[in-house]
Amino acid sequence: MGPLAYAEYLPEDEPLLAARANAADLGGTEPVPPAVGATLRFLACAVGARTTVEIGTGCGSSGIWLLRGMRPGSTLTSVDTEPEYQRVARKAFTQAGFAQNQARLILGRALDVLPRLSDGAYDMVFCDADQGSYPEYLTAGVRLLRAGGVIVFDDASPADVASADGSGAGGARGPGGASGAAAGIAAAAGVRELAEMVRIDERLVPLRLAVAGGLIAAIKR
Repeated sequence: MGPLAYAEYLPEDEPLLAARANAADLGGTEPVPPAVGATLRFLACAVGARTTVEIGTGCGSSGIWLLRGMRPGSTLTSVDTEPEYQRVARKAFTQAGFAQNQARLILGRALDVLPRLSDGAYDMVFCDADQGSYPEYLTAGVRLLRAGGVIVFDDASPADVASADGSGAGGARGPGGASGAAAGIAAAAGVRELAEMVRIDERLVPLRLAVAGGLIAAIKR
């Protein structure tokens, strides 16, 4: 099923469309497509998620999908370096009907913030950030997960990343200071290393999904 057909099968409603419009107005971030959002909602529901960490808040689109799959009264902890993204994400969560205490938005670099979160306290981790840092995010994310929890990485197809003209698939941002081809090389290398780390880690049950720009997921044993 192609992206357009999937958008018809599970169309975005008004809060998701508003989040997408906000992202277009602000620039620099691209919401997850409906196929990825539906996958996140499905996985959050499947593991009965009550606590989820999101690396890369964006404008709130993926957070809405996650919260819709999580149990009632659950909490999403979302980390981003851009205060304006988090401002519009907070508005998007409210428009989608979630209470303010269901989204804990933390401003800062994920690699600085994640060590402050509790080990084994989270049911799900979703990462949609700079792909060059995906290996570090995996290490941090697995530490946060409980046994049976799931970690998911967006835009994780090396071929798609390498062909994205240096920007990374799906609008993911490259490492600070890198640009153009250098960012694309770093992103592709990060995705390849992530894929191998997930594959050989005996603590994880890995899965690759051909959804949009590719998803890599794993369950912690």
